Order: sequence, then C-alpha cells, then structure tokens
Amino acid sequence: MKRIRKFFIIIFIFLAIPFVAFKYDDRYFEIAKNLDIFATMFKELNAYYVDEINPNKAMRISIESMLKQLDPYTNFFPEDDIEDYMTMATGKYNGIGATVSHQNNKHLVVMIYEGSPADKAGMKIGDEILKVDGVDVVARKGVDMSRLMKGQTGTTVKMQIKRYGQNSPIELTVGRDIVKTLNVPHSGMINDEVGYIQLNDFTATAAKEVKSAFSELKSQGMKKLIFDLRGNPGGLLNMSVEICNIFLPKDQLIVETRGKVADWNKKFMSMENPMDTEIPIVVLVNSSSASAAEIVSGTLQDYDRAVVIGQRSFGKGLVQTTRDLTYNTKMKITTAKYYIPSGRCIQALDYSHRNPDGSVGRVPDSLKTAYKTKNGRTVYDGGGVDPDIKTEVPQMASVTANLLAKNVIFDYATKYYFEHVNDKPQEKFSLKDSDYQDFTNWLKSRNFTYSTSMEKSIDNLEASAKKENSLDAVQESLKSLRDKINQSKQQDLVKHKADIKEQLEAEILSRYYYQKAMKFVSFERDKEVQEALTLFKDMPKYQSILKGGK
Repeated sequence: MKRIRKFFIIIFIFLAIPFVAFKYDDRYFEIAKNLDIFATMFKELNAYYVDEINPNKAMRISIESMLKQLDPYTNFFPEDDIEDYMTMATGKYNGIGATVSHQNNKHLVVMIYEGSPADKAGMKIGDEILKVDGVDVVARKGVDMSRLMKGQTGTTVKMQIKRYGQNSPIELTVGRDIVKTLNVPHSGMINDEVGYIQLNDFTATAAKEVKSAFSELKSQGMKKLIFDLRGNPGGLLNMSVEICNIFLPKDQLIVETRGKVADWNKKFMSMENPMDTEIPIVVLVNSSSASAAEIVSGTLQDYDRAVVIGQRSFGKGLVQTTRDLTYNTKMKITTAKYYIPSGRCIQALDYSHRNPDGSVGRVPDSLKTAYKTKNGRTVYDGGGVDPDIKTEVPQMASVTANLLAKNVIFDYATKYYFEHVNDKPQEKFSLKDSDYQDFTNWLKSRNFTYSTSMEKSIDNLEASAKKENSLDAVQESLKSLRDKINQSKQQDLVKHKADIKEQLEAEILSRYYYQKAMKFVSFERDKEVQEALTLFKDMPKYQSILKGGK
C-alpha cells in the first residue's frame, strides 16, 4: 500500500512540474507581450500623432502612472533627478545653500543654511529672485529654481534680487559648494536637569550628530532627556539602528525586515556598547514622524526604554531599496516591511487613505493585533506608534491659518528683520506689545481678508436656498449671521494674539538664526514639552508607565 501511495505521489509531482513551469513561463510571456505592445504603440504614436511628442516626458508619465498603482514610496529617478536623490540619501548637495519657494507670483528665499555660499554672499531670507545668470525668472512660468541654482563645486551663479527697503535690485555672485543640512538643528538644556535634542532627519551623519549632542548635554549636567522626533520624515535605516544603540545594550534586536526575497530578510542588531542605558527619556512624536523616526520611537517603547508623548505617528513601515537602472537612472522600490522588537509592523494597514494632515485614520480594533513590550505592556500594530501619553493638536484659528497661508507673517518678519538688523533676539525672545501693534497697523495697509469655515457654510446654505427658491425665507437670518461673524472677526487679532505672536516670533527668529531658531524659542507654549517636563517631575509615574501602570 505504501509503495502504491509513493507511486501516485511521484506521478503527481511529475505531472505538476510542467504546469508550474507553464505558469512561470506564462507570467514572463505576459510581461514580454505587454512590453512589445507598449513599444509598438509608442512607435505608431510618435510617427503619426499630429504634434511632436516629448519621449522623455511621455515615458516619465507612463512610469509614474504605473508606480502610482503600487505604494507612495516606490519612485523612479531619471538622470536629471539623481542630484535630488543623493541629497535625500546623504543630506548633502552641490549648490548655494538657499531654499526658494514660489509665493504670490514671486520666487522668494525662504531658508538659508548657516555658513553656506548663499549666507557668505549676503543673501537674506525674504529676498525676491529676479534673474539667475541673466535668465529673467519673473517672466518665466514653471521655472525650476533649484535646478538653476545647483551646480558643481567651484562654479558660480549670478543673481539679481529685490530686497526689502532697497529701491534698486542688488547683484550677487554666489559660489557653489557642498551644502550639508543639519540632522540636529538644536540641542540644549531646558532646565538644570532636562536636556533637549531635536532630530529632523536620518541622513548619513544623523547618529554622529545625536551622539555629539548627547555627550555635550551630559557634560552640562543632563539627567533626563527629551528626544524630539516630531515632523521627522525618516531616512536611512542604519541610522535608526545606530541611534537606538545609543540607549540600548549591545546585541539587542532593533528592527527586522521581511519581504518577498527571502535572502534579503535581515535582523538589525545593536552592534556597539551604548552611551547610556539608564537616563530617563521622553520621545516626542506626531503624525508627521515617519519611517526611521518610528523605528526609534517604537523600538525604545518596545524595550520600555522611553515614554512616548504626542500623537500617533505616520505609519510608514515599508523598506525601500535603491536599484540602479540603465542610462544613469534609479528606482527606489519597496522590498520589505519592517518589524520592531515586539513583533509589530508600524505600516498603516491602508496607506492609500489618510486624514487631511497625513495621519493614519482610525483603525478598527478588529483589524489590530496585540503585542507585548519587554515589561509586558500591550501595544498594537495597524498604523504608526501610539504614544503612551496622548496630546491633542490645538486647532489653529482661521485668522492665524490665513495669515500663514497668505504669507503675511512671512512678509512682516522680513520687514521686522531689516528694521532691526542690529537688534538680534536672544533666548526666550518675545515680541513686545508695541511690535504687535505695529504688525496690526501694517496689516491694515495689506487689505488682508479671509473667510472662516462658518462663512463658507453660510455661502453653501445660501446657494442651496437659491436652488430651492427659498432664499427670501432665510435671507434675513443669513445676513444676521454674517454680521455677527464680521463683528467677531474684527476682534480676532486681539482674541488670538498669543497664537499669532508665536508664529511671528518663530518666523522672525529664523531670519537671524536659520535652522537653529528653535534654540531661542520659549518652550512654555509647547504642549508636548510641557507634558514631558511634568512627567519628569513625577518619576514614580514615569516608572509606572514603563511597567504597564497608568
């Protein structure tokens, strides 16, 4: 009987081999067939279409459309964009060290890197760029300013700019050099015991910068640390491993990647002796903390090494690998998902649908899986790192949001800077009431107007009433509502003075200190920092949270 069973098993395997081979060959036949169809279609289109077709543009659109069907992180980099790819990976690029944004039909300098060629040449935030190497960028639509300014080290670019308070344009010749962006723009002591490190990126020097900042703070007497990963979009996986290793013992699992290609699956362990495994840590996260930032916050949470405060993180647990393609092009392709020590995956279950702020929407409990931290605390997968202490994001008032969106605060900061060039703000800078009054007086000359969400709702209601021929019945009520809203709006600059001042102060500080402006900002209105400071005053509660208490 056993021999008969063995015979039939062999026959089944023998018959299945051609079927498997057929399925394998059939898949590649379908790929080859469709590539052939695409090539012949483009050939006919190129030969007979009424207008000339740009092959580079057409192919780029085709490739991007195909990749859109996958996930948001699988990207194609044509040869022209390789410089941008290298900047993203290394935090370095060849250029002048200025960021330009197109606002209100103007090319405005919105940030300058300290010590960069732009900084040394005297360029200022708020400068409007008129010409680049003789090219009139004001008259040209869709011009790529970053491409015009980037170039090889040692070359120069001539720029004509318009500056606040100057009647005539200014001519600047700016050299190009390697520009390095900071991963740690600010670190310092908040009080006698608590240190603060802000980490904005995970490029090639991130771990080195964090180690340096940590050592400096320890030498200043730091006994507790606030590690700020809010708004950090992530970056290099190995940097997240090295940074976790600063606070975790050697030979600990930091993160594991698992994907289709089994040979690429890998466990990343802490390889070095840590700098400190005892110091109490609070990690700050929000809905923009992603990828490597989630590895660090999630891993420290899994080992009960830190208390996480803020809002649920972004939920990007996908690993990308860069593959070289022909003609000096590259593709960043999602090859795996990462899993932190508890076993959970941070990736949002549905990465195609998010809230307007980019955060993960509510994940039903039925779709979540429970995992345990080192001390036995329950944590969940399904999308992002859930903080141990959750804080709400304050809703920005309509007046403040509109002042920012219409660049009014940006423009006033430019005015303030050039009128106070020699009056450099110091730590815990705060605008005087007379300065705020100057802002409100200046605002009147700008004819600043805005609509609130309530006004938009009234407009929609009025439109519906017109369609239903019932406007007469509600017109008086709608007018009364509008009058009340207008009366309220007239008081908005007074009612929301504190919030508007905070935005003004941050923008003004950036004029003097660039990326290091955070050093001079008061943390008194920072909800997450204050929550961390309160927790550090109650160490039994801190320890209780890490042990699974409330």
